[in-house]
Amino acid sequence: MSKEKNQLDISEVLASHKMDVFLIVGNSSNADMFYTTRFFASDSFAYMQLKDGEEILVVSEMERGRAELESRVPSIKTMQDCGYREKVKERGDPAVAYCDCLAEILQRHGVRRIAVPRDFPYHIAQTLKEEGFTFEALKSPFSQMRARKNESELATVKTVQKACNTAMENAVQMIGNSEIVDGKLNYQGFDLTSELIRKEIDMTLLEFGCESESTIVAGGKGSANPHWEGEGVIMADEPVVIDIFPRSKKERYFADMTRTVLKGDSSEKLMDMYESVLAAQEAAIAMVKPGVKCSEIHNKVCDVFEERGYSSIRDGSTVGFIHSTGHGVGLDIHELPYVGNSDVELEAGNIITIEPGLYYPDIGGVRLEDLLYVTDDGHENLTEMEKSFVV
Repeated sequence: MSKEKNQLDISEVLASHKMDVFLIVGNSSNADMFYTTRFFASDSFAYMQLKDGEEILVVSEMERGRAELESRVPSIKTMQDCGYREKVKERGDPAVAYCDCLAEILQRHGVRRIAVPRDFPYHIAQTLKEEGFTFEALKSPFSQMRARKNESELATVKTVQKACNTAMENAVQMIGNSEIVDGKLNYQGFDLTSELIRKEIDMTLLEFGCESESTIVAGGKGSANPHWEGEGVIMADEPVVIDIFPRSKKERYFADMTRTVLKGDSSEKLMDMYESVLAAQEAAIAMVKPGVKCSEIHNKVCDVFEERGYSSIRDGSTVGFIHSTGHGVGLDIHELPYVGNSDVELEAGNIITIEPGLYYPDIGGVRLEDLLYVTDDGHENLTEMEKSFVV
């Protein structure tokens, strides 16, 4: 029977560095670990890819059955296969015994030179060095693979973005349906707070099998801090930046969306900021297609803002447009490609955000963010939520 081809083959990378194996140790919160194994576990486990493309998954004995059923890796080894319990008794330290087990598996395959990711656990590396192995830390060889999504990954992200869309609609409706009482927003008889809106977002996402951490519901002048999560009562006549980036609890893929809304009367300055952000976003989205450099999209956003009298990061400003235009989204919320001052070209299969914003501490912030899939000849906007400032 012929051996099935490894779709994640990095043998050329290993050969170029004269390495025998690429080794990852971690749990499923590590995006490369989940990508290579498709195995979900909260406890640490190990993935090896040998220089000939052979893959090995090393788990605890308790996880063997589930790993054989769920993982994409054909070869499953357990710590007990290497006499882990006996090694613990001999070494008196489970962590050292774990390293001994890894060493035994590596030695069986003639490994001496080990390539690892840059965030590889220090103790394991040091212990294996003492056992005669050499190491080289590499930039992730899987990051570029992860940047190009297949049809299954795209379908998953679309599902998560639909959940995000519903959560955003519910959040904006809470603001739109509120009453203004003494300058504050009042929702169903209670002060409307960032915390109350965030609770509604979390509950909506859970209904779709999704979760989100650090959701931003930032009102007033504090919204000029792009990553301030927001707290307290939402005030009338002030911008509210809502940034939701949920992840599927099962599939582990993220989505991303930002809207800025205001209940009450907008000042001319805030309205001009909103219209300028919208114009910059529309100009950037229109450019998205394979072969376009990320820097070209980013510089177009800067151009739009500067033509309208706003400062940008291109000039080193600390107010106005002060961050990159976007980023890739997948198993990490921020991954390749980064849509900023980079000459990297977009490729079909990329999923990216386009999220220009303007931030002034004495006024507040405005940001709009859509999620786009780069097709063979253009793009597909995965974001359904409409854009309306005053609600």
